[in-house]
Amino acid sequence: MANTSLNDLTPQELAARSGELRRDLFNLRLQQATARLDKPHRIRAIRREIARCETRITAARSGAIKPA
Repeated sequence: MANTSLNDLTPQELAARSGELRRDLFNLRLQQATARLDKPHRIRAIRREIARCETRITAARSGAIKPA
């Protein structure tokens, strides 16, 4: 799903994507705590992707954008 643009997703799909990313972030933080994290930059990237999803959801709710 990495190639899919967030603009093409419905608010429900964005919420599901955000949930997936939050689970990934949790797992990365567990790996970091146990010193087994190979790619620490992924934490920052996932946090930013979550923010993008949440921003699109908020914009759709406020009517700033048309839902897909």
